[in-house]
Amino acid sequence: MVVATMECDVMNKKTIRVSKKRQITIPLEFYEKLNLGNEVECALKDGAVIIRPIRRNLGDDFSEELLEELISQGLSGQKLMEQFRIERANFKQGAQKMLKEAEEIALGTKPSESFEDVFGSEE
Repeated sequence: MVVATMECDVMNKKTIRVSKKRQITIPLEFYEKLNLGNEVECALKDGAVIIRPIRRNLGDDFSEELLEELISQGLSGQKLMEQFRIERANFKQGAQKMLKEAEEIALGTKPSESFEDVFGSEE
């Protein structure tokens, strides 16, 4: 059985085992400290495996545009905040769905649509 060592910024070290299926268990204190979810980013750097949390802030980049749209609709105060929270959640769900669909297309588990399917024929 192979043994791997994980390090974090404060140089906490733990020795963990790698299973025959190449699986590892991330120590709970590391998992909680990094607020890891169901996926992590894994990279090779200088002969080491780097495992980092994935930070996807879907919807955060469009918050200003969303607020501008809601204000243009005459919303303000508490109603603005309530509708903003609803719209932001909807946007995040839509973006996550698009990312999942793009991953499925990239993996070949879902067919992609052609140019004609999306925009119609050029004739």
